[in-house]
This record gives sequence, structure tokens and C-alpha cells, in this order.
Amino acid sequence: MSANSVDLKKRRTLTIATSVVGAVGAGFVAVPFISSWAPSEKAKAAGAPVEFDFSKLEEGQQVTAKWRGKPVWILRRTPQNIKDLETETAKLLDPNSEGSVQPEYCKNKYRSQKPEYLVAIGICTHLGCSPTYRAEIGATSFDADWKGGYFCACHGSKYDLAARVYSGMPAPKNMEIPPHYYISDTTIVIGVDPEGKS
Repeated sequence: MSANSVDLKKRRTLTIATSVVGAVGAGFVAVPFISSWAPSEKAKAAGAPVEFDFSKLEEGQQVTAKWRGKPVWILRRTPQNIKDLETETAKLLDPNSEGSVQPEYCKNKYRSQKPEYLVAIGICTHLGCSPTYRAEIGATSFDADWKGGYFCACHGSKYDLAARVYSGMPAPKNMEIPPHYYISDTTIVIGVDPEGKS
């Protein structure tokens, strides 16, 4: 074989080998890049419906679930709490929840599907603070005739046990009620309504 002749067989083999190595390398570079476009598991979970078991909840107690990074309160109201919801309406800014956010199936005096349970996003509608659950009934430092409810110490907003704001408060509307439905007497799904809409 002369010095000027080219080994075409060897050249083809080297070209094919180089192409294969290049393609594999491009794949290793592309996979993380394309994967970065997909939402993270944390992001998927943040908007996904949440199933919550409240079987240990006793009358007058509240637990907190998390949905979309927000606290969601599940309160088991006492028979007295339910009765008091009907007597406080004159003191409320929006007793019929006309200007607040809740699913249509919760647009009632209890703002819930079941009078015994309140499911509400625990964020004050004034500046986004998280009010405190104040279960005691009677005179408090912020209300001489307190029937139980939520008090936002940041700016003094008060809500009843249906998360409805009292008149004259800095908060402009009732707390939000998320879409939800019960899959049993003690388990709730937050983030989806009974028809499966989020």
C-alpha cells in the first residue's frame, strides 16, 4: 500500500465509531436538559389534591393539613358552635358569603358540606397572616362576648367558626374555602370537588 493511498475501510470504521460516541454523548447532555423542563416532584405535589384522615378529631378540635403550600384547617364544631353560627350573623361583614371564595356547595351558613366540619384555608384575607384558633367562649381581650372563632393578632381581624369575618375589621372578606369532598366519614380530599374539578 503506498503512502498516498487511503484505507477506506478504516476510515469508515472510525467515522461510524465517532458518530456513535457523539450520539451517545449528545444523549447524555440532552436528557438532563430536557428533564429540567418537567415540573419537580415538589411542584407536582404542591398543586395535587391531598387526602387527609381526621378520624382522631374530637368535638372542638382542629387539625391542619397542607395544600398548595397553604394551611388548611379542618375543625370539628361542637353542637353549641353550630348553634352560635346562627346568632352571630348581624355582626358579620358578609354573613351569606356573597363576596368570598368558596365552592358553590359550601355557600351556606356553615360554609361547609357538613355542619359539623369546617374546611378552610387558614390565611387572613387582610395581609396573609395566619389567624389563631380561639375556641374559648366568653369575654376575651378583643371581644367581650366571644363565641369562639379565629383571631388575627397581627392587625386584629376576627372571624367566626365558619371563617366569616366580622364587620369593622381590616380583613375585607371571609377566609377562602377550598374545593374538597369526603371519601368516608373520616377522610377528606382537599383540592378537588365532588365532581372531580379542582
